[in-house]
Amino acid sequence: MSIGRREVLLGGLGAAIAMALPGCGAMMRGAAAEAEAAPREDAGGGLRILVMGGTGFLGPHFVEAARARGHRLTLFNRGKTNPERFSGAEYADVEQLHGDRKSDLSALDAGQRWDVVLDTSAYVPADVTRSTRLLAPRIGQYLVVSTVSVYARNDLPGMDEDGALIELPDPTVTEVNGETYGGLKALCERAAEAEMPERTTIVRPGLIVGPGDTTDRFTYWPARADRGGEILAPGRPDGPTQFIDVRDLAAFLLHLLEQRTVGTFNADAPAGALTMGRLLETCQQVARRMNVMNCITTPCPQPPGASSTLTWVPADFLERHEVQPWRDMPAWIPAEGEYAGFGHTSSARAQAAGLGYRPLEDTVRDTLAWWREQPAERRAKPRAGLDAAREREVLVAWHRERIG
Repeated sequence: MSIGRREVLLGGLGAAIAMALPGCGAMMRGAAAEAEAAPREDAGGGLRILVMGGTGFLGPHFVEAARARGHRLTLFNRGKTNPERFSGAEYADVEQLHGDRKSDLSALDAGQRWDVVLDTSAYVPADVTRSTRLLAPRIGQYLVVSTVSVYARNDLPGMDEDGALIELPDPTVTEVNGETYGGLKALCERAAEAEMPERTTIVRPGLIVGPGDTTDRFTYWPARADRGGEILAPGRPDGPTQFIDVRDLAAFLLHLLEQRTVGTFNADAPAGALTMGRLLETCQQVARRMNVMNCITTPCPQPPGASSTLTWVPADFLERHEVQPWRDMPAWIPAEGEYAGFGHTSSARAQAAGLGYRPLEDTVRDTLAWWREQPAERRAKPRAGLDAAREREVLVAWHRERIG
């Protein structure tokens, strides 16, 4: 089955928006060497952290993790995405500055100093240059959230942080879309490193999943298992997949800032550790347990998710019936040919630097619990995956072909 880079990168773009490297020794170096240049936290304890963005998907999880550890947060954004997210007396300790990183950074130009910066909204290199140039004299470390979509090749299992990056035909392009997303992210990394050499940290997540994700690219599967019945499963049970729980990513970002670790890290599941079979079976088990528990407290008929079956349909059949990897079958790409490296991106360097993982069951359970809390009209229109009628149509065609 063939799949264009556009479809894959659009997937990275959705997660990021609603996704000359230092040597290995330099990557593992902490910020101790930068101690003289870095502003230090005061006697009150905790880091002073400036977050560029902070109210989307990843940002709130990071903010909560940092607050829990006693750090002091300043958020800089336009005040348009989830403007009420950190409102009220509970968040009086979170300073909020409004502006536009493309045209108005005046709120950051008042002489304030921060220990570190987390940039969750780096999409265009000129924006990164503008912010790092302004802030460099007043901060010690700049962490850019990038993406594994920066790599030029997807056919190499075990791709690590030293892999070649995408080179855009026109590096001056500013439109962020499926064709430019990965290349622009690579340029954002270089822009930060150019302004803050040896004080920049680059983190390249894979598919970010968990409660609060607005793209539904992972949520589709727990929600689908919760509906019960016959589930269209793509490819083979041993087909690889790879993703990172947003809370594990947030904890890793905070750890890198607390340790003043600079360098470049792929933040993803361990290479080759996750399969579509394990993912879908876990979704079935979790949905079944949650529905049974609900019926213990509130008498109910046979819960919908208590009974489901997986029907594995080969990739070539799905291609013939125009079922698209990643878009129609989230978190899945046939790992062959151009995408032979899918599911096998190395995160060994990140693990050595402190990246940890919660159990898959926890990610599925918490995602499904969050999904159930969404308004009915939201749940009625998932933003990824096949709708029920289309799924049924493909399953009927598959059974008919096998019989006939």
